[in-house]
Amino acid sequence: MMTNQDVVVSEMGIAAGAALPGPGPALLACRGAAAGAMSLRQTYLDLAAAAARSTASCNWVDAMRASSPTRSRAADADEFTAWMRKHPSALGKFEQIASASKGKKIIMFLDYDGTLSPIVADPDAAYMSDAMKEAVRDVAKHFPTAIVSGRCCDKVRYFIGLSELYYAGSHGMDIQGPSSNPESVLCQPASEFLPMIDEVYKVLVEKTKSTPGAKVENNKFCLSVHFRCVDEKRWNALAEQVKAVINDYPKLKLSQGRKVLEIRPSIMWDKGKALEFLLESLGFANCSDVFPVYIGDDRTDEDAFKVLRKRCQGLGILVSKCPKETNASYSLQDPNEVMDFLLRLVEWKRRSSSPMIIRPRV
Repeated sequence: MMTNQDVVVSEMGIAAGAALPGPGPALLACRGAAAGAMSLRQTYLDLAAAAARSTASCNWVDAMRASSPTRSRAADADEFTAWMRKHPSALGKFEQIASASKGKKIIMFLDYDGTLSPIVADPDAAYMSDAMKEAVRDVAKHFPTAIVSGRCCDKVRYFIGLSELYYAGSHGMDIQGPSSNPESVLCQPASEFLPMIDEVYKVLVEKTKSTPGAKVENNKFCLSVHFRCVDEKRWNALAEQVKAVINDYPKLKLSQGRKVLEIRPSIMWDKGKALEFLLESLGFANCSDVFPVYIGDDRTDEDAFKVLRKRCQGLGILVSKCPKETNASYSLQDPNEVMDFLLRLVEWKRRSSSPMIIRPRV
């Protein structure tokens, strides 16, 4: 029998990549010959199962730690240089980006947390600066602009406060147009899951009360269990609590983000699908002269980066201070650099749109 933790159980014993927890030789010897081969085999099976559970827990916590570092991982100079060669700064390569978009219609897609606003301990206090708000407003004056977030539409719309934008909340499962649009709600592919999401939200709030610092956020079509303020020693217990709840709801799936566990409906829909839907809604689905730009910082944004790579159209920009595996073409380090990029894009658009003044020779 082979488990997905590479633990091999045979009639005679156990082979594993790491030492298995369990009784030592002396204790096994005390089981007595009367137990027979079947008893010994059952002991091996029990040990293997325990090892698999232990490994699975370790793998889960490792995944949480990898996607949510308590501090920026210090990359050596060679590693960082190699990564930057592959994903150069969008500010440093701005002229190259501008040249690639020349003669094309730029469409802006922006994540919120970690992209327009800094990551903060309290998710309800993730406000972006007034300067960033003005930068986004200016961008929206020149390019169709959408916010694509894991937050519910109402909350991210409240944080940003700009009615002229498109909003794709709940990881793209709730897409709304500008508030001036009488048909503002454009797409809600997971509507049938609303009662289930509300039910699971109440259960998770109750179950996670015992974990100090844990916070459950209802994002309408998905749920977020924030563990930014949870002691790392309690991450495993929290993950087990959440998994125990989700196990009773096979139509929901669980994933990790930056200091957050995400619960979403198991449907073929994500930020990449939202990007494609918005392009189609805006009339650019089959246009060769469109240039989508997606800026995001989280694992969930990779779905959008993949779509752009597959389309061979536009580009993705990852917001990160340390090397990460990504499908983005360029990088920016933090929301401040994102704002600088947006301002530079607006200035470039203004310059390129200004009529050329030809002065007569004297």
